[in-house]
Amino acid sequence: MNITTLFSIVVAGQLGNPLVIPVGDQVPKLNVEASCKTVIAENLTEQQSYDHCMSDENEAQKQLASSWSSSPGPVRDQCEKEATAGGYDSYVDLLTCMQMSNWSNTQSPKVALRGASKKRN
Repeated sequence: MNITTLFSIVVAGQLGNPLVIPVGDQVPKLNVEASCKTVIAENLTEQQSYDHCMSDENEAQKQLASSWSSSPGPVRDQCEKEATAGGYDSYVDLLTCMQMSNWSNTQSPKVALRGASKKRN
């Protein structure tokens, strides 16, 4: 059990509200707008539009929303660190990491999204 979950249980017990949702059970807010702008400006790979980048990032965020809370805390924590490393926040990287973990191999459809991902082919 992670510290966020434990804290939420304690708070719920103190306040008598069993509906407290731990912050860790929600997909983290990433600054993908800045990452898409940077990727396009630096032209790190073949040219893609900012709109296409944002579309991929938004699609990845939607896919994460459906499975995030059911994934193990350590997997979420590790994948969030990887998806925000190096100054490029990316839901595509976060989704890819989650899909590669053992828990989600059958839970999330795999779609070829690029967005602001640091792992480009």
